[in-house]
Amino acid sequence: MEDAFDSESPELHESQVRDTIAELEDRIREHEVALAKLRAQPPPSRKAQQPASPVASLEVMTEAYDNLAAQAPYLPFPDSVLPALLALQKTHETVEDTRAHLTMHADLVEQAKKRLRAEQTGLKDNQALNQSLQRRIRTLKDDIANQMELSPDDVARERISELKQKSKSYDRETSKLLRSMKKFIDEHLAAMLAAEEMGGPVVGDMVDFETDDLAAGFNAQGRLKKAKDGTNQDKRQRRIDEIWGQPQEDESRDAATSGRDEATAAAADMRELTEALLNGLAQSEGDYSAAYVQIPRETAAARFLIRSKVAQFHPKDAMRLRLIDFGRELDD
Repeated sequence: MEDAFDSESPELHESQVRDTIAELEDRIREHEVALAKLRAQPPPSRKAQQPASPVASLEVMTEAYDNLAAQAPYLPFPDSVLPALLALQKTHETVEDTRAHLTMHADLVEQAKKRLRAEQTGLKDNQALNQSLQRRIRTLKDDIANQMELSPDDVARERISELKQKSKSYDRETSKLLRSMKKFIDEHLAAMLAAEEMGGPVVGDMVDFETDDLAAGFNAQGRLKKAKDGTNQDKRQRRIDEIWGQPQEDESRDAATSGRDEATAAAADMRELTEALLNGLAQSEGDYSAAYVQIPRETAAARFLIRSKVAQFHPKDAMRLRLIDFGRELDD
């Protein structure tokens, strides 16, 4: 019996759909006939077109509602599929509304999670800051308590001892930095400074060449010339002396024994310039207008310091140079 019912259900459903469509078409025709009758009625007279009083309008509406309430409501026949279709439509609308609500709710949840993570991060930062401040407060309280137990002379001696220790530490760090700078100049920067001074590329544009390659010089396009066998050392030394001048007294001994090459001369020029700038800044005692150093000419070393924003020219004299105070803004 169940198999027979399943085999007959498609035909039965199709028949019910046809009957439902026919019923709905009958209802449509009934409404069309009623609408045609209303349209066929003669238009109201001019007197009837006058606006009625509020009481009369209310009476008309009451009578219309009473007539509709007295009529039996429209109900489809028992085997009609219209209720199922209406229920399916309503269910579909409910499902779509639920999905939209879930999507909107998911976005709100994600936003709330992001805010929660941000607040948790801020809370951790505030807790860490609070702990640091608490430790600092305890340290200051301990220092105050210790100082209260000491006499003024003991406090002064302790302060002087701390300043001496800091001075020694600064001196050690300064010596370490100066040694590192000298090593950087000798091993990396000197050859590039020499190349720029001899008409080659700017410092940093070419790094893959040896110091011995500088002996051949550069052509008009700033490229290395091909090295020739048996380079005239006297001519090379004269060129070095013309560009960088005679060696200083502390370099004359090495120059006399082994001769200077281009990189050595450029390194010495860079060290002399940085030393003069450091001394000028130290001797200015905070007066930065007095920290300028007179340079004989604009060298590759000076240009490198300017490009590196380590030094700056005087705004009115390009032959004066000073180190930049990194705690102040650059001069316009």
